[in-house]
Amino acid sequence: MPRVQIPYTPRYPQTIIHPELETHRFCVLVAHRRLGKTVLALNHMLKQAILCKRQNPRFAYIAPFLKQAKLISWTYLKHFSFVIPGIKINESELSIKLPNAAVIYLFGGDNPDALKGTYLDGVVLDEYAQCKPDLFPETIRPTLSDREGWAVWIGTPKGQNQFYEIYQTACRKMAEKDPLWWSGIYRADETGIIDAEELNQLKDILSYATYRQEMLCDFSAAADNVLITIDLVTNACHKVHTEGDIFGSPRILGVDPARFGDDRAVIIRRQGLQAFTPKVFTKIDNMTFVARIVDEIEDWKPDAVFIDAGRGEGVIDRLRQLGFRHIFEVNFGGSPMHPGAYANKRAEIWDAMKQWLMDGGALPNQSDIKADLVVPTYDYDAANRMRLEANDKIKERLGKSPDIASALAVTFAMPVKVTVDAYGRNMPQKLEFAKSDPVDIFQ
Repeated sequence: MPRVQIPYTPRYPQTIIHPELETHRFCVLVAHRRLGKTVLALNHMLKQAILCKRQNPRFAYIAPFLKQAKLISWTYLKHFSFVIPGIKINESELSIKLPNAAVIYLFGGDNPDALKGTYLDGVVLDEYAQCKPDLFPETIRPTLSDREGWAVWIGTPKGQNQFYEIYQTACRKMAEKDPLWWSGIYRADETGIIDAEELNQLKDILSYATYRQEMLCDFSAAADNVLITIDLVTNACHKVHTEGDIFGSPRILGVDPARFGDDRAVIIRRQGLQAFTPKVFTKIDNMTFVARIVDEIEDWKPDAVFIDAGRGEGVIDRLRQLGFRHIFEVNFGGSPMHPGAYANKRAEIWDAMKQWLMDGGALPNQSDIKADLVVPTYDYDAANRMRLEANDKIKERLGKSPDIASALAVTFAMPVKVTVDAYGRNMPQKLEFAKSDPVDIFQ
């Protein structure tokens, strides 16, 4: 291929970012609005595609939505590649084929199935904070394995979510001197791309949180209606309570069933201020799931088993049929113990879980549980009662339900009182309920 001059002249800080992208396999770029990160990333991909010596190279640029990719990035990509002799542009597929047989595709993260079954030599995930959390680990990462492909995440903070997680991972890897990883964060008050007067005007127009998020790349400037913050969850993940710390506390098993579908079936143990590693199942039928719960009961001998009744009626009935005691169903839409403060039971138990975290609750240090806990937002109804974002809305927004967090939340459905003997063994417990809260107890 003859020498090609792409019509792109990088400016600061693009001039120092490009060498980092070219020398690291996994790169996370956090940048303020108007830095030009999309143009930077597309030109990086175009250069890598032109120089790639492998057979039939494939690259993908992925925006949160296909319409977004077509509206913005497709125009840029065609503009910067038109000088390359012999390119073939496919408007229907949103792809450009280069003379060396390399192909650059544009995809939307809203249709991850389009990426399955292929391989990639490189990928750019734009505005990753707005993509589905499982897009990279479940769909993109396997496509990079065969060719040891590279990945670049770019975006502006939008709360503390999967983009925050991957940025923290990159920072940790850099601190460990991992040569594969790089991360960079560029704030508007540091790059000089937006002059000081314009920044002051933006500060006056935008809300405090929005300005810090969009211009100062502040991940902690999340919306103030997120019930459980990532900082609270992160702190809990770094705590571990000893057996002595939780001595005498009731053992509670939380269960969130899911009959096939995309949702996960989850079992989690909690004793006092310590939550333990959840057991997560996908595409499991109710009877098989019952067998897993039975294993947990017989192994751990919990004082109470709380089960989400949303999809758990068959599970609950079968456990009771088998003769297990202290099986309690939790109706998320049912009446709370404090009806004046909460719109339903779900809002009450999630708020109780938040208070537990604030009181020193400890969590397993797992990305799934962290991602689930910080998802729901909240507001107040006309009666000034707190209500939580509906699971259906969350699934529509993120592509999945916070099943692990829901399983932990049900462990706060009702107070469990337990006594222990002189040897610390759990004695038969008593459950305390509000008088106004009807409970079906199977004895």
